[in-house]
Amino acid sequence: MLPEIPRRSFLRGALATGALVAATRANAFALVNPQRRLAPVKVSRDRIIREVVGLRPYRAEGFVVAAERLGDKLVVHNYGHGGAGITLSWGTASLAVDLLSVPGALATGSSRQRGSAAPRFAVLGAGVNGLSTARVLQRRYGNAGATVTIYAKHLPPDTTSNIAGGFWLPTGLFDPLVATATFNEQFSAACKISNRAFQLLVGPEYGVRWIDTFRLHRDESWLDEELEGGNDLYPAQQIHRDPEQYFGFPFVRQYSTMLIEPQRYLNALLRDFYIAGGKLIVKEFRDRRELMRLPERVVFNCTGLGARALFNDQKLGPVRGQLAILLPQPEIDYCYLGPGHMFPRHDGIVLGGTFDHDDWSLLPRADQRDNIIGAHTKIMKGLKS
Repeated sequence: MLPEIPRRSFLRGALATGALVAATRANAFALVNPQRRLAPVKVSRDRIIREVVGLRPYRAEGFVVAAERLGDKLVVHNYGHGGAGITLSWGTASLAVDLLSVPGALATGSSRQRGSAAPRFAVLGAGVNGLSTARVLQRRYGNAGATVTIYAKHLPPDTTSNIAGGFWLPTGLFDPLVATATFNEQFSAACKISNRAFQLLVGPEYGVRWIDTFRLHRDESWLDEELEGGNDLYPAQQIHRDPEQYFGFPFVRQYSTMLIEPQRYLNALLRDFYIAGGKLIVKEFRDRRELMRLPERVVFNCTGLGARALFNDQKLGPVRGQLAILLPQPEIDYCYLGPGHMFPRHDGIVLGGTFDHDDWSLLPRADQRDNIIGAHTKIMKGLKS
């Protein structure tokens, strides 16, 4: 028979054991969840591995997703995404293909597009919006035997999309003072569709991952503004008021979004397009007369800046962006937006922050490189080591 333990002794032992367990759990939690330490980006000119310049296809009124008849062809436009081409690609592609569901849209005067005949589609452009549009067409009309042919002057890795930052944020694409209510509805829908689509591609195969992002502010009023496309698209939001810990800025808004590796992502899209039976023809269209000779009666215009000359859209113009790419740093696991932006990709640390309207030059400028390096060097000096 076991000896009886006095009740008070039992309670003292139980409390001591509970305290020990609680302390152990707290120590374990501290080890697994230490205070977030942000590794510094090594910003210096001697770490630059390349400099690139891209021309964003910008329209103050926003992107164009609309259909028009040209002779016996139906042309569906999907261009003018500014600095959010990758970000909005699945959204505007979906909206563009939706236009085919309008009654009579596929009745273009050719028996090949009527009745039980399999539809044939042409897509102009092999950047991210051309490839995304082609894939949406294959998904929606593949079971009907549809064929999709991309016609493009440039292919990955030589498209404008290949030199994009790849950060999921629908910004830098329109002027809210001139955008219409109709566009705002399209924009909201495109943001939600595209955000969901990229979530389903997260992983190494497509080069898409979630990443912590810090938006740096000197003025507290910015903290109350809704994030681009809606706050519900950005999980894990926090506000920091600790300049010693967060880059020397008094107000920092933290949230999670996605980062896309353009090289890997575009190659994966092109692979998927081929696997689904797509065809690609290298061709440059100098005018619409050449376009009218295409065998396909439904044409999706995803030419970006090329739409200015091909479809005489004089509201479309270039916004020049210059990037400095530093040697990769695997330990950098965050992005920031402030006086410039920093995105850590496997092919290098992307530093940027220029937005020059109506500048067609593709040559890197030394003064902009120095300004980029200077701005990011200053940010790193404010990061607590």
